[in-house]
Amino acid sequence: MAKIRISKRTIDALEPREKAFVVYDSELSGFGVRVAPASAKTPDGLKTFIVEYRPGAGGRSVRSVRLAIGRYGAITPDDARRIARDKLAQARTGEDPAAQRRQDRGTPTVAAVAEKWMAEQVGEKFSAKTRILYRSYLDRHVLPAIGTKKLNLVTPGDIDAIHVALGSAGKQPTANRLVSMLSALFNFALRRRLAPAGFTNPVFGLERYREEKRERFLTTPELQRLGDVLRQAETSGLAWDPRPTGKTKHAPKAENRREVYSPHVTGAIRLLLFTGCRLREILHLRWTDIDFERGLLFLPKSKTGAKTVVLNAPALDVLASLPRAGAFVIASGDPEKPRADLQRPWARITAAAGLAGLRIHDLRHSFASVGAGGGMGLPIVGKLLGHSNASTTARYAHLHADPLRQASERIAGTIAAALDSKAPAEIISISASRKLA
Repeated sequence: MAKIRISKRTIDALEPREKAFVVYDSELSGFGVRVAPASAKTPDGLKTFIVEYRPGAGGRSVRSVRLAIGRYGAITPDDARRIARDKLAQARTGEDPAAQRRQDRGTPTVAAVAEKWMAEQVGEKFSAKTRILYRSYLDRHVLPAIGTKKLNLVTPGDIDAIHVALGSAGKQPTANRLVSMLSALFNFALRRRLAPAGFTNPVFGLERYREEKRERFLTTPELQRLGDVLRQAETSGLAWDPRPTGKTKHAPKAENRREVYSPHVTGAIRLLLFTGCRLREILHLRWTDIDFERGLLFLPKSKTGAKTVVLNAPALDVLASLPRAGAFVIASGDPEKPRADLQRPWARITAAAGLAGLRIHDLRHSFASVGAGGGMGLPIVGKLLGHSNASTTARYAHLHADPLRQASERIAGTIAAALDSKAPAEIISISASRKLA
């Protein structure tokens, strides 16, 4: 076999023949140039850099493998030599670059896996709200960044770049939710064996942004203000102002700018307070889900699966007062479709009640806080909320203060008595003293 010092000058001098032939480099063993016969498109013959090696343990008994590096003209001889040296080094360590290339070609892209995951996993097992959220994450952040990458070529650095970009934009919670979604996507690929052997989840080990848990509970005065506004909203109505950017020429006079809200709107808010349910659980509640005789709601779908909610007297009163206008308890414009949200009326109601920044989900927290603060015990509160994990209810532990207060009083009483050289006094709780009286 002919050997030459492969360079631009020597490659340009190679003339095509009737059959393809290979010329090897005189310095780097296994590195060469394949020259194809001349054609109408390539009259000088197509010249392709190649590297040959024996995979695995090597030796004469192992058949050599030829791997194309790239076409002359698309890459330079120096670049081709550098690539060939790397491939030969991989082969010496027991790797097989050609097999790796075949594996890479058979590995799906992130976009292909994402579509399969959305159709077979998210579409079947997640709520409509979650499906919309995940689709938004994929289309806006993931697919533009790594959608065309083969699954096995995605690195932790790729995921970190997406995470940091969102975090730098002030969207740390979104960044954390997105990488959690990606972790589920890559785990799906592993379970379905869409990823090649040796693939590890690139999200593993990624440090999330620290998030401050929002714990907003309504106080008794705030509950009173909210109740007053709800009664006003469904009777005389709430005042409203024209949008500053809108046309105000034909707007009604101030005394006529009042909006009376449907009992389904105010009823939904009261049900959220009285049951501790999530918003979608109330908005998607059907009349057929209610057992008035036993005072129960049977929710076929919730965040934690099927769920039974115990109805108290105030909640039953709200349900009994609501007019039936279709399949759903909280009626919408279409009797066969649930109401989409409560955003607009909620903004007006909270503004009128002086509760700026209060979220609808905070009503659920308020329900839990009253239960925990009333000494009902976290397991009972968790059961009422439908928590599947006790750790979820533990966020309300600091409100369950009665046992801690009693312990603190007893400890401090003993210490104070010792300081004053007196016998420790018995600590009696206020509630107990009232019972004795």
